[in-house]
Amino acid sequence: MKLTLTPQVTVHRTAIRSSFLNREVQLTVILPPDYRQKPYPVLWLNDGQDIDPMGVADILQQAMVSNAIPQIITVGIHANEDRLQEYGSSVAADFKQRGTKAGIYAEFFINELIPFIRNTYSVSRDRRKNAIAGWSMGGLSAIDIAWSHPEAFTRVGVFSGSLWWRMKAYNRGYKDDKHRIAHQMIRNSEKRDGLKFWFEVGTMDEKADRNKNGLIDSIDDTLDLIKELKNKGYTDKEDISFVVVKEGEHDLRTWAGVMPHFLQWAFGK
Repeated sequence: MKLTLTPQVTVHRTAIRSSFLNREVQLTVILPPDYRQKPYPVLWLNDGQDIDPMGVADILQQAMVSNAIPQIITVGIHANEDRLQEYGSSVAADFKQRGTKAGIYAEFFINELIPFIRNTYSVSRDRRKNAIAGWSMGGLSAIDIAWSHPEAFTRVGVFSGSLWWRMKAYNRGYKDDKHRIAHQMIRNSEKRDGLKFWFEVGTMDEKADRNKNGLIDSIDDTLDLIKELKNKGYTDKEDISFVVVKEGEHDLRTWAGVMPHFLQWAFGK
């Protein structure tokens, strides 16, 4: 009997020296089975250091071999000890002055990382075939970069995003949720035509319920951001997907479990 071997994804480890961040940025690049010289869709992932413990390569392998999604290239950008400064919103730092390098990180992403990947691998330059995603702070960073640079992406995935990111502490003048930075960013700018959004929150993502309405803050913050998007003209049917994971937590296991859903949303045939 002749055995048929299933083609496997290939994991590359590489790095790029960033003049913006003044450091070497480690990258994990996952190439599809039967990688060839043709323009592949691209998934850009913040917190690339989590790719191995999350089993992302295996998830991608299964999704592509089963034809749930077409063959894609995934680029994982590793964070380092400066993560809480490089991630955040380029609009403003938070009340503890975290995220001061978020704008610089976005500049690195657009002006150094994307050209490097395009010169090294066979990737599509079509924004409709490029998605950016991340979890927790990396999710906040992903939506910040996508909103600031809609010319580069059309889809953004936010897993348990740190959408509470705010300019004032609760005990220092925080009122009526108006100081949340991502919400202000969307409220105070024009609609980005063609951009689509995928959000995930676990029901056990946290325990805090600042307004005592029976919903944890991470769900409230996500629902409120979706309201801001709808106020810009985005719709549930066409532009927004919101996944609530029952008993899902703020951890790699939960995000890995919902990754196939995100992949099919972002790249599904």
